Formats: sequence, structure tokens, C-alpha cells
Amino acid sequence: MSYKITKIDPYLEPFSNDIDMRMANYQSKRQELVGEDGNLVDFAKGYLYFGIRYEGDHWTYREWAPGAEAMYFTGDFNGWDIWSCPMKRLDNDVFEVVLPGADALKVGQNVQAIVIHNGEVLRRIPTYATRVVQDPVNYTWCAQVDDVMFDDFKWTDQKFKRTQTPFIYECHIGMAQDAYKVGSYTEFKDNILPRIKDLGYNTIQIMAIMEHPYYGSFGYQVSNFFAASSRYGTGRELKELINAAHRKGITVLLDVVHSHAVKNTSEGINCFDGTEYQFFHEGPKGYHSAWDTKLFNYGKNQVLHFLLSNLQYWMDVFHFDGFRFDGVTSMLYLDHGLGSAFTGYDMYFSMNTDVEAVTYLQLANELIHQVNPNALTIAEDMSGMPGMCIPIEDGGIGFDFRLSMGVPDLWIKMIKENSDDYWDIIKLWYELTGRRPGEKNVGYAESHDQALVGDKTIMFRLCDAEMYTGMRKDSGNLVIDRGVALHKMIRLITASLAGEGYLNFMGNEFGHPEWLDFPREGNGWSYHYCRRQWNLVDDDTLRFGQLNNFDRDMIHLLKAERLLSKKANNQWMLNGDKVIIYTKGKVVFAFNFNPTESFEEYYVPVEQVGKYQVILSTDDGEYGGHNRVDKQYIYEATRGEDGRIGFQCYLPQRTAIILKKI
Repeated sequence: MSYKITKIDPYLEPFSNDIDMRMANYQSKRQELVGEDGNLVDFAKGYLYFGIRYEGDHWTYREWAPGAEAMYFTGDFNGWDIWSCPMKRLDNDVFEVVLPGADALKVGQNVQAIVIHNGEVLRRIPTYATRVVQDPVNYTWCAQVDDVMFDDFKWTDQKFKRTQTPFIYECHIGMAQDAYKVGSYTEFKDNILPRIKDLGYNTIQIMAIMEHPYYGSFGYQVSNFFAASSRYGTGRELKELINAAHRKGITVLLDVVHSHAVKNTSEGINCFDGTEYQFFHEGPKGYHSAWDTKLFNYGKNQVLHFLLSNLQYWMDVFHFDGFRFDGVTSMLYLDHGLGSAFTGYDMYFSMNTDVEAVTYLQLANELIHQVNPNALTIAEDMSGMPGMCIPIEDGGIGFDFRLSMGVPDLWIKMIKENSDDYWDIIKLWYELTGRRPGEKNVGYAESHDQALVGDKTIMFRLCDAEMYTGMRKDSGNLVIDRGVALHKMIRLITASLAGEGYLNFMGNEFGHPEWLDFPREGNGWSYHYCRRQWNLVDDDTLRFGQLNNFDRDMIHLLKAERLLSKKANNQWMLNGDKVIIYTKGKVVFAFNFNPTESFEEYYVPVEQVGKYQVILSTDDGEYGGHNRVDKQYIYEATRGEDGRIGFQCYLPQRTAIILKKI
């Protein structure tokens, strides 16, 4: 059978048999799970059956534990007597206990599962636990009875609908405040959401929500997949945050981690029933050596049920509008993409490809869009797998967007290895505009990855130690002048060219200094680098606010003119001049990256004859520039004898301007 994907990307034609096989695997697994007429929404409701559930006049706890010889339920409710509450083994290796009476359990009580395997007594956290807390004295983790599934929370977002072009503010609840501590859901709702709204971002992508025992893992070593991290508050407070975001017109994405899981047994799901293979592959195949984590067996139906139910849970219970899938490259390849250059299409259809993971991602995307047809899914894949964002029925994997992961890598390389005198403008253009045919990208200059300890943000890489002394508006620091100018240009050209969506990590919009680092033994358990210094952007004597002003106006303009949905035309690039010019409909972008030369009468090609006026200049004084661009001047675009349409324009050095036909 021939799928549309080979017409969208003709280079895939030689691999049509591989695509047919993938689609056959997907269709076969789907039928195996739900039958001929079933749907994934009904299948993926494990969270309504398993775990600790209040069912009117009694409580029920159910668990799938095929390797267990017996199970018991214990906690505050029975004085931690591990034998007094045995669980009954049902069909399909499910254990159940019914506790009669509405008061048999109380919200906030600590509980544990007791698993007997090979005669050994194992203390475990229920796999569907919705709240997991750490004891402040002995630091052990324990599940709590929680009411997030049946509380009386009143949602007010019934009419909310996300916008189609995402401007994403990537954020972390814990570090989203100035204080030397872990921030809360409520603090984020009250203090940070208004900032995000003012900047113009219409989407937040929240990291580290799924519970994780090690704070420094940035949330990427998940232990409890159904539990919203208790570090930041309660599940109800997370609901309040999401509801408030929806009231402001902001889409909320969960940074979901289904690529691996923490290997801990007492905190996580590893060896829950005493066996290594309950959720994960056995042996080396089930271990990620670079991450020191466990790897799911996507070929196992019970694992698919667990993961798909997890996706629907976050959408149903918390009203998340979609997901950014972490570590997709690791999922797609048996070697997890480690050391692979992906220089040819054959590498995507080799024996190294994990076809079971491909099937899972297809099922996940189908489910998510069945639950919410307006949902948004984004793939973090550095390999460039073709078809990632092609509809499943056309032979693709079904994501809505993929991250343009090569773009921040190129910016780091350019800034780190060469001064801007030697930047390759043409290479930059092709990196920013490169796409898989028919697929949408989220462009970004930097995310949290580029801010971690051992790396540097763009602003810190441009200015380094000068930021400590030179960020006052009256400093006259030339290093800071250069950094401020390039920071704005880098963000504008990336946002306007690198994708059909755009992403920024919290605080980077105003050039947040230094790096990110979590409290750990190596830094004396300090929170100094694990926070966002909003006081810097709010201090009117410093230049951080100027960068913030530019980011705000850039985002609002790109949104108002719908520029991310338009193709760049009339491209002009000249390495000698360090100039890039392009048009998007009636809007013209002109970048002069030249560090020393301003051009008095530079020819700007456009699509249409008429009058043009500057609507944004990175050189405005409000943005820390030198006010060298006259925004009142009207440029007249005419057709020359050679047939070209354009006008001559003043392009100051290290400046970008946007003009619009009036």
C-alpha cells in the first residue's frame, strides 16, 4: 500500500515497504488493544480502575502485579500492620482490596503497598498513586490518600480553545521565583502567569510536574507517573494554576516523560512486583547507560495501557491541553541515537529502529487527539525522523510539531567559535529555514538545555563576566552593547524563520545571567542558581528590562501579523555584508549582522510596489539601542528596469528592522 507520506517527501519512496510495515504494526496493535470497533479513549482509562479510589460508600485499591505471590495494603489507617489488610488476587494478575465505609481511608493518610515476591517482603508505592510525598525527617517517599480524582474543583474553562500558532514559554514551577527555595503552584499562578500574559506568550510548557525523587534531575527521572509533584503544592493548586492560565487564554502543555523511568525501586515503579520485566525490558535492553534509567517495553500491552492511561489522566483530571514528549530520539532507536549522525534516510529504517516505540507514539497521538481534537503534541527528536509530524493516516507518527533542535546548537557553535565578523550568514539561513516536507517546527534559540550548569545562555555567552558590572544603563560597556544588540537579533530571526511555532525558556527573554543548577552536594545545596531573578528585569536602572521590552513587542507583533504561518520569500543573503533580507507577505525583515559597517542606501527587495514603514527596530532606545532608525520615514518601493521591486534603506550595524507595506 502506498501512503501519502511518500508523495509529501519523495525521498521516502525507496522505503515505502518499511512505512507499510510500520503502519501494519500500528493497525495490528490497535486492533489487538481495542478490537475492530473499539476506541483508545475507552481503552486508556486505567486511572479509573487501578490505584486508590473512593467509590461512594467504600474505598478500593487495585494493582496489576503479575510477579507478586501475594499483596497487602498498609498505612496510617491500620497502624502500619502489613498483614492486617490482605489483597485478593483477581483475573489477569490484578490484586484488589475493598475497604468498607466512607471513613475507611482519609485524605492525607500515608499508605504503602506490600508485595511478596519469592518470599521476600517488598514495600512499594502504588503505581497509580496521585500524590507522593517525602518525609522531611528520614527523606523516604510515601504515597498519600488523595482526592484529586474526585474533589469538588469547579473548572471555568469549558469554552477555552488553544490558538493554532504556539508561542511557548517553557517554565519550571520550582525555580520560578527569586527566593532561595522551591516555588509553588500558587506563586507561579499569582506572580508569573501575569508576566507571561504581558509578554504575549500563548502557551506554557511546564517541566518537572510528574513526581521525581531527585530535584536535580529537572523532572526527567520520573518515579510516579500519575502524581503531580508535591514539592510545589497540591494537585488542587495545580488545577487552579491551569484554570487561571486558561482564563488568560494560555494553553498548558505537560512536559511528559515516557521515554524512561527512574531505576529506584522504593520510590518508583521499577521492580514493583519483584520482577525487572513488569514494565521494562530485561537486562541491557532495559537500561539507558547514559541516563542511568529504566526503559519501557512498548511491545507489552499492559505497558501501553499504563502509558496511554497516563496521558488521558493528565488531560481528563488536570485539563492539560497537550504534551511535549521528552526523549523521543531515545525511544525511536535501539541505541537511543547515541553517537549516530543520521546522515541518510536509511538510518531511519534500519534494524536499529525500535518499531514498537514508533507504534506507541502513533497510538499516543491518536489517543490525545481523540480526547481533545484541539490538543497539541510536540516531539523532542534530534534525529530528524521523517514523518514525525505527518498524520498517522498518511503514514506518519502524528505529532503536530517537532522541535528545531539544530538551531540552538548552531547558535552556540557560531557564538562560541567565531566572532560575528566571521559568521556564515548563508549557513545560518539554511539551518533556520530547513524543514522536513509537510512538517511543522517549533523554532527556538535556546531552551532550558542551553542554560544548565556547564553550559551558558546566549546572553551570558555573549557577555560573560561583564554582566556582573556592565548591565547598568549608564555603564557604556561595549561588550554589553554588543550582547544586547545580538541577543535581540538572534531571537527575532529565530522566531520569524525557524518554525511555525516559537519557544523561549523562562527568564531568557530578558537575558537572565548565569546558569541553572539545582541544590546538590557539589554546590553546598545552594538555591542561588535554582531561581529566576525577576528583580533584575524590574530594576529600571538595568538593561534587562530593555531586552524584556523587545521580547514583548516582538512576540505581540509576530502574533498580530500572523508571521509564523507565512513562508519567507524574496530572500537576500550576502556573507560579505553580513546581511539577510526576506519578506513575508507585506512585511519585510532586514538584518545587518555586520559588527562595524552601517549601510546608507542598502537595496531591499520586496514583493509588492508601494509605501513601506518601519514597525519594529531592534535599535530603539526602549530596547537598549541607539535610535538610529527613523520609524516615521516612508520608503517607496518601485519596479526597476531589471524587473525587481524594492527600495533603498538605511541599515545600521548590528540592527534588525521590520517594515510593513502601508
